[in-house]
Amino acid sequence: MAEGRRYVDGVERRTRLAVRHRLAGAARAVTPEEVAASLVALHGSDPATVHLAVAARLTDPAKAVPQTERALYEDRTLVRMHGMRHTVFVFPAALTAVVHASTGLTVASRERASLLRDMALAGAPDAAWLAEVEEATLAALARRGQATAAELAADEPRLRERFVHAAGKSYEGVHTVSTRLLRVLGVEGKVVRGRPLGSWTSSQFRWAPAPPHPELDPAAAQADLLRHWLRACGPATEADLKWWTGWTLREVRRALAAIGAEEVALDEGTGYVDAGDAEPVTDPGAPWAALLPALDPTAMAWQQRDWYLDPALRPLLFDRSGNVGPTVWWNGRVVGGWAQRADGGIVWRIPEEGVRREATAEVAAEAERLRGWLGATRITPRFRTPLERELTA
Repeated sequence: MAEGRRYVDGVERRTRLAVRHRLAGAARAVTPEEVAASLVALHGSDPATVHLAVAARLTDPAKAVPQTERALYEDRTLVRMHGMRHTVFVFPAALTAVVHASTGLTVASRERASLLRDMALAGAPDAAWLAEVEEATLAALARRGQATAAELAADEPRLRERFVHAAGKSYEGVHTVSTRLLRVLGVEGKVVRGRPLGSWTSSQFRWAPAPPHPELDPAAAQADLLRHWLRACGPATEADLKWWTGWTLREVRRALAAIGAEEVALDEGTGYVDAGDAEPVTDPGAPWAALLPALDPTAMAWQQRDWYLDPALRPLLFDRSGNVGPTVWWNGRVVGGWAQRADGGIVWRIPEEGVRREATAEVAAEAERLRGWLGATRITPRFRTPLERELTA
C-alpha cells in the first residue's frame, strides 16, 4: 500500500452504499428528485425500473409513481434521455447539459454517421433529404408538444420510408427512418422521451422537445459528471469509471486529475474518491434490507462487484447480456433475488441458509411494503433472469 493512501475495506464501502444510495431505513428520501440526485442517474431502459428504484428509497413508497410522473412530465425536474453507454437514464434536470456534453456528443456523431452510412448502402436518399425530414419532424414536434412516432409520421410522411439494414448479413433487417432518426435526435439532445401511452410500466413513449440547456466544454462536463458520480459511488477503480461512463481510459484519467480525486486502497487495487471525501461515513446502525428492481442503478453502478455480490449468485441474477434482475439486499450485499407472481404476491429466495435466517424478518417486511404499494399493478422485467423466471414459474 502506498504511503498515505487510506485503505477502504468492503464493510466501509457497503456503509457508504447504504447511506448515499438511500437504502438504509434512516437514509430514505422524501422525493424522487432527492433519490435521483443521490444516485446521479436512474436506469431507464425498463420503464418500471425508474419508479421501483425510487419507491425502494422513499419513506412513503406509495408516493413514488405520482411524484415521479409529476417530476418527469409536469415539473420536468427529472428528464429521461440517452446518457452513458448509449443507454436511457433519468437524470436530474440540472445534469442534462453535463451528460450531453460529457457522453452524448461522441455517441451522437457516431450514430448520425452510422445512419447516413446505412441509408447510403441501401440506396436510400442522401443527407440533404434527411436534413429536410429532420427539420420538418422537429417542427411538427414543437407544434404538438409531445407525439408518438406514428403521429409525427402523419405530419411528415417521409418518416415512414424504409430501408434495408445490413443486407445479406445474418442480422439483416428493415429499418424505418422514424426509428433511426428519432434515436439520433435523442442522443444529440434534441428530443427526449415524454409521457408513455399507457401506465408507468409502458415502454411506448411519446417524444418531446428536449429542454434547452447550455453547450458546455466536454472536458469540463466530464469532470463535473465524475465528481457527482464519485460523491454517490466512490470509491471506485478506473475500470469501474471507464465502464460506467463509456469513456476512454484517457478521458477518465483526465477527469480524475481535473477534480483532484484522491487515491485510496481497495481490495481490487487503487480506487478514487472525490477530493476531501476519503473519510468514513456514519454507519446507519440498524440492519437493513431492500428489494431493488431489475437494472437498479446501485446493482449496476460498478463493474467490479465482488465486494457486494457473491460471484456464485451471478448466474442466477444476470441474463446473458449482463443485465441484472430483481435483487434482495441485506446490509449492503446482494444475497438473493425476488419476483412478483401473477397473483401479485412478492416471492424471494436467499440461497445461503445462514443469511436467510438472519435476514428473513426484514426482507419479508420489505416484500410486504412492495406488495402493498404495487396493489393491482403487475411487473415483468424487460430482461428476464434465471431466478426471476424460476420464482414466477
